[in-house]
Formats: sequence, structure tokens, C-alpha cells
Amino acid sequence: MFFKHLLVLLLALTFAEAEAYVSQSIIKNVEKKYNKFAENRFIDMQQRLDALKNKSTIIKLNTINTFFNQVRYKSDMQNYKMSDYWATPWEFLARDAGDCEDYVIAKFFALKYLGIDPKKMYFTYVKSTQFKEAHMVLTYFETPTSEPLILDNNNRFVLPASKRPDLIPIYNFNGDILSKAAKKAHQKTTKKWDDLIQNTKKGKI
Repeated sequence: MFFKHLLVLLLALTFAEAEAYVSQSIIKNVEKKYNKFAENRFIDMQQRLDALKNKSTIIKLNTINTFFNQVRYKSDMQNYKMSDYWATPWEFLARDAGDCEDYVIAKFFALKYLGIDPKKMYFTYVKSTQFKEAHMVLTYFETPTSEPLILDNNNRFVLPASKRPDLIPIYNFNGDILSKAAKKAHQKTTKKWDDLIQNTKKGKI
């Protein structure tokens, strides 16, 4: 019991120093809805993010990619009984399962929290020649003309696009910076993005 109270105190002091990525209320709700293991995943994530704040961009990209790639792959139909659902970062980690879009979403928002400019990150639709199906990865562009780095749930290494000939790019999407014309051109994706933002703000788990 003593150690439990000590852990709570230490966490409270840690979170008081800066705004946490995940709120205490969400962590408590995760424990109630799922279990202690799910709660521990959130605590572990927050601690890892705190440890990364002053690290370089490449260390942040690699660590976040590795951390979320430990989550189990599960299709939306198996997970949500839906053909295509964009889970909030909280749903993804609480269930410890998701599909390719869910990995991208979780990595995008965690890196954004760590200070990575969201204008440099894109949800990138690709065709995987290895699995012969549509796929989504997170791409990072240091500058608008830089070769992007690929964060992929199917590969534990963050690699330049030229080292991933198995991925054929289709188009990039970033709801944070889409113009009105681009939103109109990608209405279906924009709707999913808008729903995701609303669900994330609500703390949907």
C-alpha cells in the first residue's frame, strides 16, 4: 500500500511540472474500463515521453516508432466491427490493438506533443508491394524538399523512403494544414480526421 501511495505521489509531482500528454482522468477511466495492465501502458507512455523531451528529433522518431510498434495489429473489423475506423490514441493504447492508421495516429500525436512540427508529418497512403494491399505510414519531412523518413508498423527501423522500395506512395494527408480546397478534394479522409479530433478531445477510450 505504501508503495502504491508513493507511486501516485511521484506521478502527481511529475505531471505537475508540465502539462501531461495524457490526463489523470483518462488514465483512471482506462483502468476502470479495461484493466490495470492498460493503465500501466499509459503510465509507461507518459514516462517515456517525459524522458524524450530534450532528445534529438531522430531519437524521438525512432523511440516513438518502436514504442507504438509493440502494440498488436488487429483489423478494424475485429476490433470495432467496422470496415474502416480511425481510433483515438487512447483507444489504440487502451485496447493494445489497432490497424495501420491507428499506429500512424498514435505516433503523430505523441511526436506533436514532443515538439515535432506537425507541418513536417503526414499520414501517407501507400501500396505495399510486400503485402499487396493499401497501407498507411507516417512520413517525416525535415524540409519541404527533403527525402521523407518512414515510420511504419511493419518495419522496426525508421528509414528514408529510398530504402523502402516496397512502398508505392499514393498521397499525403495532414488535417492540421489542409486548405479548404484540399479538404473538399479529400472529403472522406477529412471527415475521418474531424471525427478523430473530436473523439480525441472528448478523451474517447
